[in-house]
Amino acid sequence: MRKAITAAELRRLFLDFFKSHGHAEIKSAPLVPDNDPTCLFTTAGMHPLVPYLLGEKHPAGKRLTNVQKCLRTGDIDEVGDPFHLTFFEMLGNWSLGDYFKEEAIAMSYEFLTRCLGFLPAEIKITCFAGDENAPKDQEAADIWQRHGIPAHNIYFLGKDDNWWGPAGQTGPCGPDTEMFVPLDRPDCGPDCGPACGCGKWVEIWNDVFMQYNKTADGQYVPLEHPNVDTGMGVERVTAFMQGVKSAYQTELFRGIFSKIQELTGRSDADHDNRSARIVAEHLRAATFLIGDGVKPSNVDQGYVLRRLIRRAIREARKLGISGLFTVDIAEVVVREYSPAYPELAEHSATILEELRREEEQFGKTLENGTREFNKLISKIPDFVTKKVISGKHAFNLYETYGFPLELTVEMAAERGFTVDEPGFRQAYEQHQALSRAGAEQKFKGGLADQSDATAALHTATHLLHQALRLVLGEHVAQSGSNITAERLRFDFSHPEKMTPEQLAEVEKIVNTQIQRNLPITCAEMSLAEAKKCGAIGLFEDKYGEVVKLYSMGDFSREICGGPHALNTGALGHFKILKEESSSRGVRRIKAVLQ
Repeated sequence: MRKAITAAELRRLFLDFFKSHGHAEIKSAPLVPDNDPTCLFTTAGMHPLVPYLLGEKHPAGKRLTNVQKCLRTGDIDEVGDPFHLTFFEMLGNWSLGDYFKEEAIAMSYEFLTRCLGFLPAEIKITCFAGDENAPKDQEAADIWQRHGIPAHNIYFLGKDDNWWGPAGQTGPCGPDTEMFVPLDRPDCGPDCGPACGCGKWVEIWNDVFMQYNKTADGQYVPLEHPNVDTGMGVERVTAFMQGVKSAYQTELFRGIFSKIQELTGRSDADHDNRSARIVAEHLRAATFLIGDGVKPSNVDQGYVLRRLIRRAIREARKLGISGLFTVDIAEVVVREYSPAYPELAEHSATILEELRREEEQFGKTLENGTREFNKLISKIPDFVTKKVISGKHAFNLYETYGFPLELTVEMAAERGFTVDEPGFRQAYEQHQALSRAGAEQKFKGGLADQSDATAALHTATHLLHQALRLVLGEHVAQSGSNITAERLRFDFSHPEKMTPEQLAEVEKIVNTQIQRNLPITCAEMSLAEAKKCGAIGLFEDKYGEVVKLYSMGDFSREICGGPHALNTGALGHFKILKEESSSRGVRRIKAVLQ
């Protein structure tokens, strides 16, 4: 019988199930990927595990499970409907060259039927239909049937639906099998199923079988040691198990909506109210982002954070909230989510301060936008009968001052103006096209870029980090890193601009260690032992009980999981190109190896 469970019960049920099947529970990685140029945020549970999916040995073993914090930005503008979220939690289990389809499907079937209570007859399955690169995955379908899934409940779909990867241009990839369960609504017809699109069938889980390596010339070569990667969304499954229509109706958001109602005095500021949903979702995401070290800014992760906070503030005004309020919502998120994510409580003071500061700053921005709006309409003479604010000007108010179109329309109407809304949408779509083009460039390298060049630059960040600590002081800690095959970008905590002399000294120290041709060694040990050795731990909350300690001779010791060179002499000449501000209290260095 299907069980009504809470999100906390689901997390524990899932983790305990896979631990009972020999999996090691690992911690969630931060929302900002470590040394990955391809993504602004951790978008899936497999994301932090790419080096191990490519063959590197994981300290915790070959069988892993966790609950991973994730953030995806593609649907920000859709948040407000019953389904879309930016921040979400992903349950996952992995086999790193250990078990494969037979065991993975057996465990998936057991968890769905025994732990969650689904009947075999109400589960539908999709498998890969095959194409010119890889055969039909009849093997997966046969395994499902042996476990009791009727043949008529198994569908074969193409690459768009049942294939994963590679994450970049090359790398691990393979077919997947997806599990669907029905919503309580009638079939749309005799062919109603996962592919019909009517909405009755909801994907609840996905098992990815990474059994090929896509090469640079487009070949799909079978992997010697294939992997399994699975994903199950906490919010979606919790809502389904509780028989509600969206995550907003579960306890994951209940406390936040109660606070919104308290702030507004409106009982209708709940899970059915679009503005209330946006406030709740965006400030939940913002709280987690700040808890993982992101601060509002005009670039990269900080820009997304700022956009989330400001959109929440604008929607709150529609609900009648006029004073500072973001801290009140964040306190609820910290209180309710800290049992699962203790880093929120650890960084609560920073979370509240950053939100307070951003909200105060945005208040001034809105004042400036209103002033700009007034200047704009004052230029149109009174004798003009058809007073229209162009789409271009309306979009400028949106992009520069954070004015949503509806606010511009409302203010315009009060002054006898209309707004060219089609023109606004055209300008907005042009902006989105440019943003997508930029994102494609950012993603160009792919998660699987583990080349010698990136390994060398990754190694250089270790030398740079230690050199900065020697020159500036031990307060220096890595705040982020972005590496491509051409250059490295390293963010670190420091309150002020570095002097030319300091930069020259750092560069000299790094090149001295390169010239020493230091051996690079790796040892596995407990986190406590690594700290006793004087190791630096970047994003320490992501590490488990066993860690990898990389030593650059006698110069640097760092806990890390990325690719490295064999010795420092292979790096060439280190050159700093630029030092600049990244965000408040964080500086950024861009450098190359020549």
